[in-house]
Amino acid sequence: MKDKKGFKKEYEKKLQNLQIELVKLQDWVINEGEKVAIIFEGRDAAGKGGTIKRITENLNPRYCKIVALAAPTEREKTQWYFQRYVTHLPAAGEIVIFDRSWYNRAGVERVMGFCSDKQYINFLQTCPEFERMIISSGIKLLKYWFSVSAEEQMNRFKSRAEDPTKGWKLSPMDLESVNRWDEYSRAKDNMFEHTDTQFSPWYVVESDNKKKARVNCINHLLKSIKYNSLEIPEVLMPDRVQQKNYERPPRSIYKYVEEIL
Repeated sequence: MKDKKGFKKEYEKKLQNLQIELVKLQDWVINEGEKVAIIFEGRDAAGKGGTIKRITENLNPRYCKIVALAAPTEREKTQWYFQRYVTHLPAAGEIVIFDRSWYNRAGVERVMGFCSDKQYINFLQTCPEFERMIISSGIKLLKYWFSVSAEEQMNRFKSRAEDPTKGWKLSPMDLESVNRWDEYSRAKDNMFEHTDTQFSPWYVVESDNKKKARVNCINHLLKSIKYNSLEIPEVLMPDRVQQKNYERPPRSIYKYVEEIL
């Protein structure tokens, strides 16, 4: 078994190599006009956000978008349930990552009573057809479920509560979920039963170890899309041409930020 230092070094190396491949994947998506949608679901503090960050941090944000929608407005509540998500689906050359998705209805909405039994049943019945339409339109759809244990989730909640930079991640809804663990488990099982289809399967990411979850998920993502590495032309830096007729204004006329380091 590797020590912590050895594990960290291996993790960082694997992550770096995977992130290089993600850049190649994006280049291919843009060049070929492909469309990719990736869904991240799982319990609160399961590690979805950290994985999304590692996927996107080296990608071109013009062509890679993260969608994390707030609660629906009163108007949106009257629309077809999937309607507010459709507008965020990728166009040609785009990768769109859903940090939670239409599966809110099968999870938090079901458990917390934010939807009726009729709405819930309708979702389970129509979701596979909705995803079939997405895929038949040419969008590559991947769905990941991050699986975290009750003990590890509690440890992460406590860490968030004690960290002033992460307190915003801990909501009353998160705390309420602690007492509804079994209800969320039943909701997840039922969701899988109805939406883990052959054409749009769920992939489970064991996430008690965040670092392992990140590289395992990214590795699977890269293997799930058959992309080609494009030839990148060599960049030749031009020689700087000195401007003879330009004189920089004195520094004293500008307002500079305070230097604290």
